[in-house]
Amino acid sequence: MGMMQEFREFAVKGNAIDLAVGVIIGGAFAKIVDSIVGDLIMPLVSKLIGGLDFSSYYIPLAGQAAGLTLAEAKKGGAVFAYGNFITILVNFILLAFIIFMLVKQLNRLKKEEPAKAPEAPPEEVTLLREIRDSLKR
Repeated sequence: MGMMQEFREFAVKGNAIDLAVGVIIGGAFAKIVDSIVGDLIMPLVSKLIGGLDFSSYYIPLAGQAAGLTLAEAKKGGAVFAYGNFITILVNFILLAFIIFMLVKQLNRLKKEEPAKAPEAPPEEVTLLREIRDSLKR
């Protein structure tokens, strides 16, 4: 029963629960960013460079015919799907930037404790310093 008790104490600690909530929210946030990249940003980038769809760019490695969709080419063998990589890379950069901005704002909003004024030294120390300074002269 000792191990179950330890596990229960671990599971209900604030850190474990905070971590679980963070993972769940992070997963949902990743889906939002995937949608932003796939549905909003990449089509605009594609339009700007002439209507190209990055996600379908590939190099056939198993002798597939030219002009196949990526899914059809994958059925025919190995492909070097660099267009999908570009889309995922843009996704990562956007996600990293959003998280950076979020952390930056959270750090800005945290209130820093005002620096405490140094406490006055004890009276004996002050007296000894005065004696030292007068002896130096």
